[in-house]
Amino acid sequence: MERQLTLMVVHAHPDDECLSTGGILARYTDEGIRTVLVTCTNGEQGDGQGGVKPGEEGHDDAAVAELRLAELRESVSHLGIDHLELLGYRDSGMEGWDANAHPDAFANVPVETAAAKLAALMEHYRPQVVVTYDETGGGGYGHPDHVQAHRITVAAVEQTGIPDKFYYTAMPRSGIKQMFEMMRANGIDLGGFEPSDDFGTPDERVTSVVDIAPFVERKLKALRAHESQGENIFLLRMPEEVQQQAFSHEAFERKLCKVDAPDHEEDLFAGLRDG
Repeated sequence: MERQLTLMVVHAHPDDECLSTGGILARYTDEGIRTVLVTCTNGEQGDGQGGVKPGEEGHDDAAVAELRLAELRESVSHLGIDHLELLGYRDSGMEGWDANAHPDAFANVPVETAAAKLAALMEHYRPQVVVTYDETGGGGYGHPDHVQAHRITVAAVEQTGIPDKFYYTAMPRSGIKQMFEMMRANGIDLGGFEPSDDFGTPDERVTSVVDIAPFVERKLKALRAHESQGENIFLLRMPEEVQQQAFSHEAFERKLCKVDAPDHEEDLFAGLRDG
């Protein structure tokens, strides 16, 4: 039986699906390709109601997880994602936080244990294309849960042998430089943040750039659905021109390709479509 064209995207937390992959999820869904979002944690270490931070009085991990998963489902509806799969692990928090030491934190789960759950989903959906972060958690981000999502996805891809193409999300350094120049030109307060020269993905590693300009508004709606984390999503405070520049393309580094596809491509399903 011929396999249905399927995209599986693996992310660490509710809201991660938007910035680097929201456009491809919306685009490929509209093209009739089945889309599967796997979210590894429940987001307990996000902001609570009223902006209460983890570790502050009144921060309720269970309530935050419930809120963030509800926001995730709204985001999924905006993007049109066909299937949402939750691995259900506990958010580990940013590197150096007390939450890192929790025995149930995703980053502390044996890779083979979490990879087995993901491999079972790959066996079920049989995706031709799988996307997750690189070994740094996404362009040097370094979040423990992003790094763990990378590890378990690599392990599941190798264990199952199912995907024909496997990608890391990419933030091209040239694009980051251009975006920050536009932000400074528009007088946007960056809070003292200045990307280092090695922040992001070296341009020579970027193999695939997908035009998702027609889906920018849906991507923004999905991002706005994560209202409880809005304080942390500075891109929502940018002028529309900068948002269009930042969101109109999504870039990737191809790590596995079993089909005939160009070295530099504009479609993650190049080589997989009939004809």
